[in-house]
Amino acid sequence: MDYFAAVTRAKELRTIIDQANIDYYQLDAPTMPDSEYDRLFHELLAIEKENPSLAVSDSPTKRVGAAPLSKFEKVMHKKPMISLDNVFNGEEIKVFVEATAAALGVDAEELEWCLEPKIDGLAVDLNYEEGVLQLAATRGDSEIGENVTANIRTIRSIPLNIGAIGPVPSIVGLRGEVFMPQDSFIRVNQEKEEAGQDVYANKRNAAAGALRQLDSRETAKRGLDFFCYAPGHIEDMGFKTQFGFLQYVGSQFGVPVNPLTCLAKGIQPVVDYYQQMMDLRPTLPYDVDGVVIKLNSFAHQEKLGEKSRTPRWATAAKFPAQQAQTVCTDVAWQVGRTGVITPVAKLTPVECGGVMVSSPTLHNVDQINRLGLMIGDTVVVERSGDVIPAVVKVVLERRNEEARPVIPPTLCPECGAPVIQIEGEVAIRCSNTISCRAQLRESVSHFCSRGGMNIEGLGDKYVENLVEIGLQDVSGIYKLTKADFMKFPRMGNKLADKLLAAIEASKTRSLRQFLFALGIRLCGEGTAKRLVEHYTCVKEIAAATREDLMRIPDIGPAVADSIVSFFGNSGSAAVIERLRDCGIDPVAEKAEKGTKFAGLTFVFSGSLTKFTRDEAKNMTEKEGGKASGSVSRKTTYLVAGPGAGGKLAEAQALGITVLDEDGFLAMLSA
Repeated sequence: MDYFAAVTRAKELRTIIDQANIDYYQLDAPTMPDSEYDRLFHELLAIEKENPSLAVSDSPTKRVGAAPLSKFEKVMHKKPMISLDNVFNGEEIKVFVEATAAALGVDAEELEWCLEPKIDGLAVDLNYEEGVLQLAATRGDSEIGENVTANIRTIRSIPLNIGAIGPVPSIVGLRGEVFMPQDSFIRVNQEKEEAGQDVYANKRNAAAGALRQLDSRETAKRGLDFFCYAPGHIEDMGFKTQFGFLQYVGSQFGVPVNPLTCLAKGIQPVVDYYQQMMDLRPTLPYDVDGVVIKLNSFAHQEKLGEKSRTPRWATAAKFPAQQAQTVCTDVAWQVGRTGVITPVAKLTPVECGGVMVSSPTLHNVDQINRLGLMIGDTVVVERSGDVIPAVVKVVLERRNEEARPVIPPTLCPECGAPVIQIEGEVAIRCSNTISCRAQLRESVSHFCSRGGMNIEGLGDKYVENLVEIGLQDVSGIYKLTKADFMKFPRMGNKLADKLLAAIEASKTRSLRQFLFALGIRLCGEGTAKRLVEHYTCVKEIAAATREDLMRIPDIGPAVADSIVSFFGNSGSAAVIERLRDCGIDPVAEKAEKGTKFAGLTFVFSGSLTKFTRDEAKNMTEKEGGKASGSVSRKTTYLVAGPGAGGKLAEAQALGITVLDEDGFLAMLSA
């Protein structure tokens, strides 16, 4: 297919697929079989792969995700994403409605309210320019959030172009909630169980984990959804009411709005809606933790204005915390990767908020002391806002004579080594960092994780199997044979081959990934990156002194001591040597640095067209400069591409010199 034919066909396919998405997601009236949709989608994908210039930002193919990011950039909201005050029952709702009416000087029975379920998800800000989705950000601290545009584009219910149905203002900001529906939650947890990974405790955590994936291709697999609940920044907004706005964006923009949203007039209908949603809550295909009550009139909203962080014209009526009483029959002690020993309550199983609770964490010994918990006590378990259940109270009046104190272990419950407590920490730890089986399980899982050696498929379930058959340390992973894997339950030839291939592929991981995978205490991905910027191999890092390490920016005494201690440990050194014998001894690629940008800090914003963000960073660092993700008084230049928003405004406010891409390239070649 020649280029001009490809242009015509790509445009035709986008139109057909966009309409199919509108029919399916907005109109709930699918008009195309899945097989036909998939065929057309893959045809468009093939055309765009052959002609990258045709892969426009609002193409349906953006739903599959893009290459992984190194991190999320910060975004300043055009207007703050304020939070809501809370009320907790019908009486408090009445007080709020009456107080609002009094502040407006109107009869409470004549005041109109827009009511909707309060979805338990993550608030996001969508920004469309000329109808096309250009930027999506998390709420953050209400003024500055994180750029999650690539991930938001994978949510199929969110239109990439809101001009498909009719004309739109040039700038449209929409606020709403990203959430994980019940069916997606069940599927994702089943997949994690099958992979031997920890399951998500609730849908909000699952949605948060999906939305904050650096690899948007992973987000695309999670089945997230979205409901719009308010306008953001809209140029020439002609809407008069909250309910009218939601109706319009649903019908004319194709943006999903919760169908349970409704109008109510007076006091009692608002209270009745709260009760109705509480009764309906268990049957909904998503989590809600209350209802949102907003004045319907935008004029009334503007008249009342806001307090420091919350509006006077809206509130969240939260559902009561879900509690249950049960008995603490014991306290178990679990050992983690770094040797931290965590107490876990063993309860007579009880249903709380729709889940059976039997083993909530107690976090640490200090928490046990704060609760005054004894084994045999009747306790109150709470699941407030559908978060992970927690023991919140001991019912002292029901304590019996057989209750006995919780005694922290003096020996590791896994290996029997003495328990220690580092000065200044509340945690207790196993002193055996070499052969404790529990630490070994956690260390191997960490070593195999995505941020580490990224051994795909080798999840917690298989790690447990490996420890059971005698794995001594992480180096043993590279000595495994197919016969070893075939000892596992329900292991097939293809899966065993796949796991072995993943292990082999991990030998090529970078020095930064390798350092993180080693699980050095206090050495996260950021510290690993800084080490790689100053050292070329593990031997150099192992030879570094505390003083050497502390010369590296952002590495303080505690981190330096931890690194020196790790490499000075004979057990760690032996494991690293065995890994080297297996062919794993990564070396950092070092390029000679220029001095053109020495002492300069650059921030890149907007849709860069002449180079990628990674290329910009590499060019900057190659010339001795620093590429930062956020604007501050230390920023020397902001390089602004098309669509630069919050960062550009910050830079201008601080008087920072702004360059376009050509200006940056001119500096580079000067």
